[in-house]
Amino acid sequence: MNLFRSALLALLACLVAACAQPDERETGGPDAPNPLLWEVARSDGSVEGWLMGTIHALPDGARWRNGAIDRAVADADILVMEIDDLDDRKAMAAAFQPLAFSDGQPPLAARVRPEQREQLADLVGQTSYDLDDFARIESWSAALILAQAIETDADARNGVDRALVEDFSGRPTMEIEGAREQFAVFDELSESAQRALLAAIVEDSRKDEAERMEPITLYLTGDVDGLERLSREGMLAIPEVREALLTKRNARWTPRIERLLAREERPLIAVGAAHMVGDDGLVALLEAEGYRVTRVQ
Repeated sequence: MNLFRSALLALLACLVAACAQPDERETGGPDAPNPLLWEVARSDGSVEGWLMGTIHALPDGARWRNGAIDRAVADADILVMEIDDLDDRKAMAAAFQPLAFSDGQPPLAARVRPEQREQLADLVGQTSYDLDDFARIESWSAALILAQAIETDADARNGVDRALVEDFSGRPTMEIEGAREQFAVFDELSESAQRALLAAIVEDSRKDEAERMEPITLYLTGDVDGLERLSREGMLAIPEVREALLTKRNARWTPRIERLLAREERPLIAVGAAHMVGDDGLVALLEAEGYRVTRVQ
């Protein structure tokens, strides 16, 4: 499973199912999980908040909690996520539908290479759609819909972000972006980039379960180098897609995060792990602004 595809699945899963999260905590030991957690401090060492890389879908029983995460959750005053209310299906649909449909779309099969058409048809056959149903569906939204059909043991109901919402019950939560802005990122891609995204999803469907589980293994073990590598593969190897989905969003989020860090309430900023890693990741961007960003896990 491509690292960023799990985020796509989480977006569409909210349109069709209400979700819950098992409460399974880890406190240490040699096999303890090691997700991405950083402490953000001023130059004088005063802690202003935390950054946590999340993954939006996990297999049942996946262990990602540990003592450091529990301490950050307990000490933070507010939770900040990409999208605040993941279970507001009406709001998600209202954000998705006006952007996802437009008249005059070419046949879906014509939007991929000839050698991908059989696999595309198989993938469509695993959805509730027929090929003709995509006559008004834009290429990016077709890619997101088909991403749901790729079988994997990971489930958006087990997403880290959902568990954190439960942890912050009774405390404030807010979104750094929101569903409308997130879907707009895809809608603003050029048609060629949208078709490349669609083709990447078709290719992703050919992978075996071991390949699809790689980002989950890297995430749970806290392998920053491995996650950074994956952030440049698959759909994220397409320059325009990577620029839109990661680089530009990270740059747009950085001043928003700085404003949050300047507040009295200390935030736990929990967004997709792909946003944390690399020279254009949030960790590097905040360090460039003079913050001390220290890996806790």
